[in-house]
Amino acid sequence: MESNGTTNHPADCDVSVQLSDCGRQDATAVFEALDRVFAGRDMPSPGPEQAHDREPTVWMATFDSSTRRENEPAPSQLGAEVTALLTGDQQAVAAVEKAIGELFEVRSATSVSGEHEREARLLLAPRQVTR
Repeated sequence: MESNGTTNHPADCDVSVQLSDCGRQDATAVFEALDRVFAGRDMPSPGPEQAHDREPTVWMATFDSSTRRENEPAPSQLGAEVTALLTGDQQAVAAVEKAIGELFEVRSATSVSGEHEREARLLLAPRQVTR
């Protein structure tokens, strides 16, 4: 295992999560939900929302898949569908993808695996509440 250079943390545990086709509120909902499950390493600081500011096209954060918390994550709500792109080590991406499936409805999932890395593209949707 190689270290990422900033800490004694193994770099192959990091998963980059990129969100697109969503606004600030949905990006925050996804990142906060994942942060309740894994330690966020490079969490964005969205800052105050202003009417004249343009929203980013892609929201990014990095999560440490080796820090899975044992508590049961509560499902989170989205206002609309969100496209998520996960990249990292195959096992790390699989762990984050599994957690996302527990938190949100995954409407579609595709993945491409390389020799050491995996890229997964997920379409997240608001989870339907059953009564």
